[in-house]
Amino acid sequence: MKYEGMIFRPPSEAESLILQVTVGCSYNQCTFCGAYRGKSFRIKCFEEVKEDIDEVSSYNPQIRKVFLADGDALIFPQKELLRILEYLKVRLKRLERVGIYANAKDILRKGVEEMKRLKDLGLDIIYLGVESGDREVLKRIKKNATADQLVRAARRVKESGILLSVTVLLGIGGTERTQTHAEETGKVLSEMDPDYVGALSLMVVPGTPIEREIEAGKLELPTPFGLIQELEVIIENCQFTDCFFASNHASNYLPLRIRMPEEKEEALRRIREVLRRKDTALLRPEYLRAL
Repeated sequence: MKYEGMIFRPPSEAESLILQVTVGCSYNQCTFCGAYRGKSFRIKCFEEVKEDIDEVSSYNPQIRKVFLADGDALIFPQKELLRILEYLKVRLKRLERVGIYANAKDILRKGVEEMKRLKDLGLDIIYLGVESGDREVLKRIKKNATADQLVRAARRVKESGILLSVTVLLGIGGTERTQTHAEETGKVLSEMDPDYVGALSLMVVPGTPIEREIEAGKLELPTPFGLIQELEVIIENCQFTDCFFASNHASNYLPLRIRMPEEKEEALRRIREVLRRKDTALLRPEYLRAL
């Protein structure tokens, strides 16, 4: 397998084959993200991808899950993406699921029928970074998508029958917009009605624009209990049909794994008890937090 640069994947793809079909991120301007800043974006040709598939299938044809990297691999031209999915099915006979990162504009460039065709060939889950439902925060972090575009993209994924997993960032609005960020994020998530939500806490990556904002005093981050209060408000404002909501990422101070709507009130009870006690012993220690 020939990988270029650091490779990132969602936690739920830990047991998947990581197949790099694009290098870097086509947009690569979000102020908080340092994942792909050292890479020049390019789309790999089919022959490069085919060579990697041939290699891995020669020694491990039993692979069941594949994740297509890098940052927004759904930008891959439809015809060539279909070709990759078809070839994966040929070479990996036990393949059950293919996952991919996408941004809202990549999704909206494809029609529902195009998305359904990807689903038919094994694309079973799309990971979409939402970060915030607050329109002002989305502008400030240069998300390259409005809240409306994010909602429309999510609905297109759902209409196609592909599972939708979204991520939001606690703390990304700073103390100034903490309440609005949390409220609007919960409302946007409700409009999306995703299958999975992952709430992460902002971890400041050295060299990113958001680090410079903090150093210049333009952005103040919430305290650990402030982040947990954001989590409470987000969950309060979420109305889901059937969603697995997790805040158990290593960046978070209070790990939760809940099925919503049935476990919503119990989760809020636990959060409120932690906020009432304000005991740091109840939180994940700082030295265990990570990206």
